[in-house]
Amino acid sequence: MPRLGATRKVMGLLERILSTENIRRAIQRVKRNKGAAGIDGLGTEALESHLSKHWEEVSQLIRAGHYLPKAVRGIAIPKPNGGQRLLGIPTVLDRVIQQGIQQVLTPIFDHEFSASSYGFRPGRNAQQAVLKANEYVNANRRYIVSLDLENFFNRVNHDYLMSLLHRKVKGPKLLKLIRRYLQSGIMLGGMTSPRNEGTPQGGPLSPLLSNILLDELDKELESRGHCFVRYADDCNIFLKSKSAANRVKASITSFIEGKLRLPVNRKKTTVERPHSVEILGYRFLPTYKKKGEFAPNITKASLERLKGKIKIITRKTTPMSFDERMVRLRRLVHGWINYFKLGGISSRLKQIDNWIRNRLRYCIWHHWKNPKRKKKNLLRLGIPEGQAYAWSNTRMGGWAVACSPILRTTITIDRLKQRGYIPFYEYFNQVRHA
Repeated sequence: MPRLGATRKVMGLLERILSTENIRRAIQRVKRNKGAAGIDGLGTEALESHLSKHWEEVSQLIRAGHYLPKAVRGIAIPKPNGGQRLLGIPTVLDRVIQQGIQQVLTPIFDHEFSASSYGFRPGRNAQQAVLKANEYVNANRRYIVSLDLENFFNRVNHDYLMSLLHRKVKGPKLLKLIRRYLQSGIMLGGMTSPRNEGTPQGGPLSPLLSNILLDELDKELESRGHCFVRYADDCNIFLKSKSAANRVKASITSFIEGKLRLPVNRKKTTVERPHSVEILGYRFLPTYKKKGEFAPNITKASLERLKGKIKIITRKTTPMSFDERMVRLRRLVHGWINYFKLGGISSRLKQIDNWIRNRLRYCIWHHWKNPKRKKKNLLRLGIPEGQAYAWSNTRMGGWAVACSPILRTTITIDRLKQRGYIPFYEYFNQVRHA
């Protein structure tokens, strides 16, 4: 996109946001992302029919500066390290409008963002952030300041954020619309509360606004000559000595709390070493290939979170068909491996695969329910009648049977694959060698 003069770019922003092509792209993106309904209960499947009836009226209200966004639906979800994160789910109409704003404003702001910022930006991802962090560690920057911005998305100062937006966006109606999105209430437990600070996660505009604010932190770190990696509100600074790391931790905490008006969790803001730091689910361990070098490695906490998700999918009492389990398990395999493909996880994936197969066998054994049905299915799988009778009437627990040779040699890996099972280890090798 050619760089336009400031006046021309600002004067046309609202019309560019409301243009047919931009809104069409926004609709497609919102539908592709799916997501839960907002407070009006309207889902993405009904979006286009709703817009065909109401968009003309909505666009006129936006142009006139009179459009009022609906409150967001609040959902509290558990954080991996404890506590809860508050998500704010806008209505699908407001998601389309926010997506349209984001599509137009991103090119205006993004090209000036720091090269050390990787979160929610076009052409950038978490793996790039991890590889850059590993590069700093291998450059002997092995004292890492891990910043923890306390409830960042709920504590953003609206006035300061709007002042940053005003530097590039001069249109008063667009600025008013963005402020209304910041201040739209949040509904929790049937009660709507006003919002005077924060940009709750869940809306398409929130990631861009957070990057606009935290770019101030990036610029400060760059001006001091620091090596750092930031992904959304996760920021890590790499130093060569412990004393330097402690000085930076203290001074940058003062900057964040004073200039950006954001609270820093001082207990969780720490100086870490490569093996103990957690950056986007990874840590860094010495390699066996080259002495003195480190490589990304998945953290124990990340593995435990994976096992927790697998348990939910493969729990025998979960009311779910076997085919549905396979669909959800394949989705988990694809997403998890593509994210953690940088880590040295081969041996652990083999163990996890063996555990998953036993859990799937347990689900099948549980589904067979009574001895008569168990015997019938064992016979179908080629077990002699006497042995099938004995196993179908065994007093062994279901897990012991699932781990026993009787099911391992009948409900084989190949038979599970025929039903849609994909081992983590096999998919990891496919991705790694692709």
